[in-house]
Amino acid sequence: MAIDGLTNNDIKHIRDQVKTIAVVGLSPKPHRASHQVALYLQQQGYHIIPVHPQHQTILGLTCYPNLTAIPMHVDMVDCFRASEAMLALADEVIAIGAKVMWMQLGIYHADAAAKARAAGITVVMDRCPKIEFPQLN
Repeated sequence: MAIDGLTNNDIKHIRDQVKTIAVVGLSPKPHRASHQVALYLQQQGYHIIPVHPQHQTILGLTCYPNLTAIPMHVDMVDCFRASEAMLALADEVIAIGAKVMWMQLGIYHADAAAKARAAGITVVMDRCPKIEFPQLN
């Protein structure tokens, strides 16, 4: 079983239900994983919202300095930050009312996951939607 305890059906439900995805730590550099994943999600029809405090636009989209600055509803937060940043990020995910907190490959934080889950948020850890979504039928 995966480290986050989620099944393929859980991931499929996320894939099929979310529409708007904030990508925290999205890089404007095309060779970076965050850029490639966000571009893939955008090409799959998801509404992507870049989150990075040092940029105004990424992928031709308005970039926000943090989650709480986003003026619209976010279904899922895709996290490209170090594991140590996850606890504070969980607070932002809770504050904006997102349904899913997705920690990318190599990112795991048990306390952040517990905090988000206690607020009713589905938590995905150590996975990538660009890898997971296409595998599901």
